[in-house]
Parts: sequence; C-alpha cells; structure tokens
Amino acid sequence: MKKVLTSLLLLIILGVQVSAQIQDPVKFKSSFKKVSDTEAELVFTGSIASGWHVYSTGLPSDGPISASFHAETLKGAELVGKLTPKGREIKKFDNMFNMTLRFFEGSVTFVQKIKITGPSYVAKGYMEYGACNDQNCLPPTDVSFNFKGKGVAGAVDNGKNNAPVTKDSIAAKASVDSVVAPVKVSADSVKTSNLWKPVISQLNSFGGDNMHKDYSLLYILVAGFLGGLLALFTPCVWPIIPMTVSFFLKRSQDKKKGIRDAWLYGLSIVVIYVFLGLAITMIFGASALNSLATNSVFNILFFLLLVAFAASFFGAFELTLPSSWTTAIDSKSGKTSGLISIFLMAFTLSLVSFSCTGPIIGFLLVEASTSGSIVAPAIGMFGFAIALALPFTIFALFPSWLKSMPKSGGWMNQIKVVLGFVELAFSLKFFSVADLAYGWGLLSRETFLSLWIVLFGALGLYLLGIFKFKHDDDDRRVSVPSFFLALISLAFAIYMVPGLWGAPLKSISAFAPPMKTQDFNLYTHEVRAKFTNYEEGMAYAAQQHKPVMLDFTGFGCVNCRKMEAAVWTDTKVSGIIEKDYVLISLYVDDKTPLSSPMAITENGSQRELRTVGDKWSYLERVKFGANAQPFYVLVDNSGNPLNKSYSYNEDIKEYVNFLQTGLDQYNSKK
Repeated sequence: MKKVLTSLLLLIILGVQVSAQIQDPVKFKSSFKKVSDTEAELVFTGSIASGWHVYSTGLPSDGPISASFHAETLKGAELVGKLTPKGREIKKFDNMFNMTLRFFEGSVTFVQKIKITGPSYVAKGYMEYGACNDQNCLPPTDVSFNFKGKGVAGAVDNGKNNAPVTKDSIAAKASVDSVVAPVKVSADSVKTSNLWKPVISQLNSFGGDNMHKDYSLLYILVAGFLGGLLALFTPCVWPIIPMTVSFFLKRSQDKKKGIRDAWLYGLSIVVIYVFLGLAITMIFGASALNSLATNSVFNILFFLLLVAFAASFFGAFELTLPSSWTTAIDSKSGKTSGLISIFLMAFTLSLVSFSCTGPIIGFLLVEASTSGSIVAPAIGMFGFAIALALPFTIFALFPSWLKSMPKSGGWMNQIKVVLGFVELAFSLKFFSVADLAYGWGLLSRETFLSLWIVLFGALGLYLLGIFKFKHDDDDRRVSVPSFFLALISLAFAIYMVPGLWGAPLKSISAFAPPMKTQDFNLYTHEVRAKFTNYEEGMAYAAQQHKPVMLDFTGFGCVNCRKMEAAVWTDTKVSGIIEKDYVLISLYVDDKTPLSSPMAITENGSQRELRTVGDKWSYLERVKFGANAQPFYVLVDNSGNPLNKSYSYNEDIKEYVNFLQTGLDQYNSKK
C-alpha cells in the first residue's frame, strides 16, 4: 500500500511540474457567421481558465499583447471597422505592467465584421491575443481562420480590397494581392541536429522552477490626498480656513448646527471635486482615457500644460477664472439658505482658490488620466477633496485649535515655488513618451538626467535662499524645514550624477528614458546578451566550450526588466553570466518577419510561424515545455539542461545558486 501511495504521489508531483511548465489556460475557436448576403462576421470565442485573463483590444504599446486581427488573404470582401471585444470587460490596475489594463476572465468573444463584395470570397488569417496570470504571461498566440464561399450574385470582383486603413487592418491591406507562400516545414525538420530536440523530461528531473508573486488605484488616491494637503498651505486656501470656520460657528447660536454646517461644507467640497473627476471621464470617454498613456499628441499637450502650470507657480502669471463667476456664485449663496447656501459657498472657495489649486489639480488629472483607468480621475479628486475639506471640519469640532494655526506669510509662496519645480520635472516624463514614440531622439537618458539634476539642484539652492523669485519676500530667512528639504533635494541631484555615465538609478527608472537611449555608458555591470539568435549563439558556445544561458524574454515583459535591473546588476550574478556563460536572449514578441513563414505541426494541428518571436516562442514550447516569460534555462553545447529552470524571483542568492549549480553540472560532464 505504501508503494502505491508513493507512486501516486510521484505521478501527482510530475503532473504539477509539467503543468507548471507548459500552460494552456485559454482555448479559442473561430467561426464564420453570415448576417446577410453582403455582411458577415468572423467570430472568435474563447474560454479562459481560472486565474488567467485575456487582454482586450487597443492597449498601450508598452503593455501586454492586445487582441488584434490580421488578414493574410481577403478577396471578394472588405473589413468593416476594427476587431470588437464582447463580454464582461474588466478594468484594473495591473501590478506586473504597472498600468491600468482591460481584460476578460472566464470567457470572451471577439468579432470582426466584413462586407462581401464579390461573387465569391476568401478570408484567411489569424487573430492574435495575449494572456497573463498574476505571475507570468504567455507569448503572443494566434487563432487561425480560413473561410471561403459564394458571395453576392452578379457582383464583379475587381481584385481590390477597400478595407479601411486601421491599426488592425494594415497587415490585411499590405497582403491582399500577394501572399508569401509558407515554407513547408514540419515540427521535426525545424529541429536542426539536437538543438531543437525536446528535453522536457530531463528538465523536470531537476525539479520545479522558482517563481515570485504580487499596486492598485490606491496610489492615485494617496497622490490626490497629498496634493490636497499641499493646496491647503497655499496663499489662496490657508487664510480662508479660519474665516470660514468662524463664520459657521458664529452665524448660528446653536453650536451643533454650526458644526453640522461645517461638515456639510466639507462634504460639498468633496462632491464638487469628485464631479470634476467624473466630468473628465465623461468628456473624454473610457476608450480615450485608456489611449492617453501612450498617445504622443496628448503627451506633448500634457508636457506644455505642466510647463505652463510651473511658470504660474514661479510667478510668471496668475491663472484666474473670470471674477464675474466668483461674484455671481457668492451673491447667490448670500440670497439662499440651508444646504444650497453651503454648497454655493464651497463652490465659491473652489473658484477663488483656483489660481493656487488649478496647477495641482491639473497635474493630478494628467497623471490620473494617463493611467488609463476611467475611474482614476474621480478617485484622484476624491483624495484631493478629502484633504482640502479636512481642516474645515476639524477646526469646527475643535475651534480652539484655530489660535495655534501658523500665520500666513512668505512660507506659503515657497510651497508654490517648490510645486513649480516638481511639475517642471515631471513634465519631462510626458515629453519623453512622445519622443520615444516618434523616434525624435531629442531626450536621451543623459539629457533627461541633466535636466533633473539642474532642476533639483536649483530647488535646493532656492530653499537655501541663494536666489529668489520676484514675488518672494526680500527678508526671507531659511527655516529649519526649508533647510532639510534643501539637503534632500541637493542630495537627490548628486545621486543622479552617476547616471550620466550609465549608473542604473533604479529609484527613478520608471520616469527616465530607457538605458538604450544612453549615448555614453561607462557602467560595466549591465549584462547584455552576446546573441539574440539561438543557432548562432549555440555555435559560438560550442566553439568556446562554454555552457549557455537561454533567456526567453519579451520587449513588453515587465518582470523581465525587473530581473535585469534587480538581479543581473548584482556583481556576483553579472560576473558569473559574463565570465562562465554565453547569454542568448530570445524575444518571443519580436515582430521582425521571418524571411519566409514556416508551417509547423504542433499538437496535431498545423499553424504558421510568421515572425522571429513566433520561432523563439515555438522553441520554448517544443523543447522545454514552457510558454511564459521570463524563463531562464541553462544548457550545454548540445541543448541539454544543466539545472532546473528559473522564472521571476528577485532573490539574488537563489539566482547565484541557480547559475553555480548549472556551471558545476557542466564541468562535471566535461
């Protein structure tokens, strides 16, 4: 009985190991649905395993793989519109990609409409989609379709495809009249010598791989709250607090009613600003907000907007709303009573304080909008309003505290100037997005860091009183808080200086342009692959008598970048990789077309490998039984594994052990 239980346990463990490697959580089927004689739909219906999700269409380019439609042959028909998702679409901030994404769980349907224009039609191509769970992602996956039939009786096919030129149909229009015939290659013939030979059982014999775990809209709420706190200390808001609270407490002989009115005043502020956040969503729409994150035109506009806000805080000009608005609202509040009067007073505060709060609100809404979430602007404004309304209710409850409030003065102007420097610094982030998208090359990493060093250095000098703006007090002295903030700002500027020569600066890597834009790089611990081609890298390794580290990665793989920044930069890790291994990085999302498509047979069905990424994704599946990234595997010169595989786990000690074990195994074989 013991032996039976042991055998069953081993089978279960083996099953878990295999399932942890090759993952097939999504199953799609395609169908052709004729709506009328001239209209039809290509329908892709998918079922999604628990814990996994399939991404929707039109996601940011630096995010996961969006669902997209690709027509290789389209005769006697035209595309109508774009690929349309149907189902319960979820919008959520994703920890792995650090952005808000749209995806489906459980099931999803994608529909592409076509118009039949000829006496017969042929529609052949594929839909591509991406899928992830909380730890890793699958490579881009195709769902092929091939439908043909009789079309419109009496129609004449002119051989042209008049489908609209859209992001989803560019591939279709480029290949209507001429399609490259795929090279007939079987799953076996692609495996040159032993390099493509499956080694799944050998890899599993070393044991399972190492994986890691788990950001939400909470940071937008916190950012809004901090923005509201900063707004409190500006000249437009701070002096109003004691006047407003005193008004509520004195206008009623009933103290409880005065406190209640102050609470209603604070609640009115929250309602006003949350409505402003919702208005942003209603004006732009959900789809527009999701595209703002990488839209170059909007990023340029945001850059200019933040520069204007910074100039306003520096005293170049004052952002003001028409005084007639304030007068009209104020007079209305005096003529009314009760809740309406209190609400109008809160609205008056919003208008009067706009010159100080406007740039803060603008910066917050820009950040929230470009997160891609339709609820982010409202959440940001909710946090902002809570902080802004807090003192009015607190001081109403404890009016004696009003006496301890610091008096208005030049310190409030300092806060405005500090905010101006911060907004100017963050404006460069938006310009960087547009610069990278258009390929202008105007804002390299060195240029970005140089500007940040100057800005935060200047901020430190300003806080120390080295220079002043025209609206600063002539006798301004350096306070203790200003002194410490100056030290932090100057220290941060000095911290960034090594980045000019290539230091990684992990703390600001999310804002600065990528390392590849760095023209001058003396940083020696950056690990770069010697090869991005499997066969070439393996041939070199055999010549040099070195083991190989295969890095299955992706341009859009966030966890891959995290491993490279957090683990590969360790001197011990980089030393072992560069000295003892030949590193081959294989990008599974590389869209470079193969010289000729490769037709392969996999799991009993035929499909085509069209891009370099398709080829490396197929290699990962067929040879190692895995299909998620990052995926690291150590092999000898014949492609045989030397240790268990490794996935996303930032434990440097564990990674060193992974590398050293593989190296010891290789040396023992020799």
